[in-house]
Amino acid sequence: MKRREILGSASAAMIGALGATATAKAPAPNTRSKTFLFVHGAWHCSIHWGLIVERLTAMGHVAAAIDLPGSGLKAAYPQAYLANDPAALQTESSALRDIGLDDYTNAAVRALEGLAREHGKVTLVGHSFGGLTITRTAERRPDLVSRLVYLTAFCPAQRPSGDAYAMLPENGSSLIGPAMIGDPAKIGAYRLDARSTDGAYLEICRKAFYNDLPMDTFLRFAAYLNADAPAKASSEDARGTTARWGRVPRSYVRCTLDQALPLALQDRMIREADALTPSNRFDVLTLESSHSPFASMPDKLASLLAGV
Repeated sequence: MKRREILGSASAAMIGALGATATAKAPAPNTRSKTFLFVHGAWHCSIHWGLIVERLTAMGHVAAAIDLPGSGLKAAYPQAYLANDPAALQTESSALRDIGLDDYTNAAVRALEGLAREHGKVTLVGHSFGGLTITRTAERRPDLVSRLVYLTAFCPAQRPSGDAYAMLPENGSSLIGPAMIGDPAKIGAYRLDARSTDGAYLEICRKAFYNDLPMDTFLRFAAYLNADAPAKASSEDARGTTARWGRVPRSYVRCTLDQALPLALQDRMIREADALTPSNRFDVLTLESSHSPFASMPDKLASLLAGV
């Protein structure tokens, strides 16, 4: 069976999340319910939040997950990726090379405004590089965000960009580098090959992102990974100001087994953000999880989010 067919038995909630904005709402009103907007990280898309959306909805909350530009059904795949041509994939220019943080932020703000019109303030959750987007989104519309949740996510404070933090020594143990295909400076993207037939390469990807899941389960999620993450977006200034982003309550969910965004780098970003806004510090929570608790422990993550 091909990897992209493995998800044929996926839940309806996950399949529904393939849309540009996938929203689920409980049928009965709940005065204590919250509204969540989920922003994926690099290479991922809205469907990866499907298990969390499903569980939060069952608890009586409103939950939505968006596809950022160039992701999910909006993705533009390299021809070499579709043709399973590893050599050509090393050098083919990315069709997403011009997508930047403004594009991501505009999409997230539109989704945020739509949810807020109907449901009031929103808990904005960003995973990994999605932290850059939620920071910029809260900077734009702090009035609509009840809380920011960084799920093992980038949160630039003293340094401007995701790239700036990725170059720090605390990121030295990250396995993302060994998983990269080609030169991002030349092709315009950070590139993965989830269609690879090289078992050793797929094992690197599994260890980087889903190391607490077996290979067969990892492949179900890998089937929906995008090939390219625009390099431009990770190089741009993603910092918020103390007056706008800095006034929004925020939580950070540390993932102790993360081999994509090492715990030492997570902790450094927490410290630097708290130093920038000492009167509005992170509420810090911890999961014994890989980079992808939405896949490996959806029940625990959903319960944690419901309680923030």
